[in-house]
Amino acid sequence: MSRTIGTVSRGVRAPIIRNGDDIVEIVTNSVLEASEDAGFKFNDRDIVAMTEAIVARAQGNYATVDDIATDVRAKFGGETVGVIFPILSRNRFAICLRGIAKGAKKIVLMLSYPSDEVGNHLISIDALDEKGVDPYKDVLSLEKYRELFGYEKHTFTGVDYVEYYEQLITECGAEAEIIFANNPKAILDYTKNVLCCDIHTRARTKRLLKANGGETVLGLDEILNAPVNGSGFNADYGLLGSNKATEDQVKLFPRDCQPVVDAIQEKLFAATGKRIEVMVYGDGAFKDPVGKIWELADPVVSPAYTSGLEGTPNELKLKYLADNEFSALSGDALKEAIKGKIQEKDDNLVGKMASEGTTPRRLTDLIGSLCDLTSGSGDKGTPIVFIQGYFDNYTTE
Repeated sequence: MSRTIGTVSRGVRAPIIRNGDDIVEIVTNSVLEASEDAGFKFNDRDIVAMTEAIVARAQGNYATVDDIATDVRAKFGGETVGVIFPILSRNRFAICLRGIAKGAKKIVLMLSYPSDEVGNHLISIDALDEKGVDPYKDVLSLEKYRELFGYEKHTFTGVDYVEYYEQLITECGAEAEIIFANNPKAILDYTKNVLCCDIHTRARTKRLLKANGGETVLGLDEILNAPVNGSGFNADYGLLGSNKATEDQVKLFPRDCQPVVDAIQEKLFAATGKRIEVMVYGDGAFKDPVGKIWELADPVVSPAYTSGLEGTPNELKLKYLADNEFSALSGDALKEAIKGKIQEKDDNLVGKMASEGTTPRRLTDLIGSLCDLTSGSGDKGTPIVFIQGYFDNYTTE
C-alpha cells in the first residue's frame, strides 16, 4: 500500500535553556530522546529546527536599557534624535525606545501610518479616506492626528501606541515630539540626526536620508553591533530581532549560528547515520488576515541553516496537471500519469506553466513559518521542531 502520510511537524520539548548551556548537546539529545519516546525513526533530509531564542539565551546575548543608551549617546551626541518607522510592539520595540530616549535630550518620533511596517495599524485605511488624508504626502502633527482620528487602540492589545510611546520617552527624561509621515525625508525638517528603526526597508530609508542632507543616519542594526560595557551584541543586526527579556534588559538576535547548526548536524549523523538538515528560526513570514499583522519582525526568518536547505521549492502543481494535461484520465491511470510527470520533471521549473501557483519563496522561509506555527510563542515548551517528509512528493513510498 502506498504511503498515506506526507509532511509531519513535531514540537519537541526541551529543558529551559540558560546562559552558558551547551545548545548543541541539548538540541541533539532532545531530538534523540523524542525519537525513543514517540517511536519515530530518522531519515535523510529530515529537519531539526530550533528557535533563535534558545540559541541567544545559551550565548547570553543580552543587553540592558543603559547599554542601549550609552551606544546611542556615543553615536548621536546625546542631543536631538529622529526615531523613524519603529514597529508598534511592547515586546519588540518599547524597551529599545526606552534606551534610545535615555541616550538623548529630545526624541522626534516619526510613525508611519495607517500602519507600521509589519501591519500593526494605528488607524484604518477607511478612516484615512473618510478624513481625506493622503498618507503618501501628508505629514501630521500629533495635534492634527488627534483632531482627525482621536485615541485609537490596537485591535488585539488594546494599547494606544502613540500615547504609550510618548509616555515612555518622557519617563526616560527626554522631550518627545511625535509626527506621522511615510516619506523618510520628512524627518529632516526636524533633525539631521536620524535612527532608522524599520526592518526590511532600512537600506532604502538610510540611502534616501543620506542623499538628502542627513548627517548622522544609522539603523537599529548599527546600535549594539559591538559590545558596550561587556554587553551582548550582534555584528550583523544590532538591535534588530531583539525581544524584551526583563523590564530593563533585551535578548538580542543570536550571533555566530552557523557553527551551531553544523555541529548539530554532525552529532546527529554520528548518532543516526542520517544526513539531517538543521536550522535556526525566528519569526515566520505570514500575514494575519484579521489583525493584518505580517509576522516577520525579525531581520530574517533563519539566521543559519545547513546547506541542504538552500534554494526554493521545485514543484509541479498537481491541480494544473489534473485539469489540463491529464484531464481525460481518472483513477489509477491519472495517478500513474502524474507520478510519471513528477519523476521526469526538470531540475529547474522556473517559468514553466505546470509550476505556476506553487509557492515562490525560499525553503528556509517556508520551513521557518511552519516551525514558528508549530512551536508557538507562549508556553508550549517546544522550542525545537522536528520535521519529516518535507521534501517528499506524490511519488515517495
